[in-house]
Amino acid sequence: MLTWWRVGGAAACENMEIPTEPSLTSYRLGVATSTGEDVPTMERTAQEELRARLIETNEEFRRLAGQHSEFARKLDALEALPHLTYEEELEETRLKKLKLRLKDQMEAMLNQSRSHQVA
Repeated sequence: MLTWWRVGGAAACENMEIPTEPSLTSYRLGVATSTGEDVPTMERTAQEELRARLIETNEEFRRLAGQHSEFARKLDALEALPHLTYEEELEETRLKKLKLRLKDQMEAMLNQSRSHQVA
């Protein structure tokens, strides 16, 4: 079993976790993997508007978005812990995979909606 500890200090390293085994190089930073910073502002606004419209009008999209948010809250709670047990590490990995699957499903729905708007 791996033992993790948190490193405090500088803002950039505030939430970084470092494995106790030197051969491991993975770090948990506790930040979102996609912030939309690489998307132009106008396009991001259009995406946000489409997402908001789908949440209002599409029950399936609303359900997926709700589950995605719930998984994000659970992950935030796990990432706030100073130490993760082996079971918590497994749960964290499971939640990340489920959350990514939901994101992919929502993105497919957004793409389908975009293609219907253009046609």
